[in-house]
Amino acid sequence: MTHHHHHHRGHFWHLWGWPIALGLLTVFGLISALFSDGGLGDVLAWFALGIPVAVGIWFGWCRRPAQP
Repeated sequence: MTHHHHHHRGHFWHLWGWPIALGLLTVFGLISALFSDGGLGDVLAWFALGIPVAVGIWFGWCRRPAQP
């Protein structure tokens, strides 16, 4: 493995790590909501689906862009 290839892989995870994690969390929340019948499954679904929504609200509306 060359240094360039290792750097490329690190760049991939730096760029796509959080979107992939949020996507997996969303899938987990949707599956949990689909198969749960109240109780802990619903609580897990609420948290798993609420976190990506909260992140989207924070980075989409609340966070100020960096000033040059």
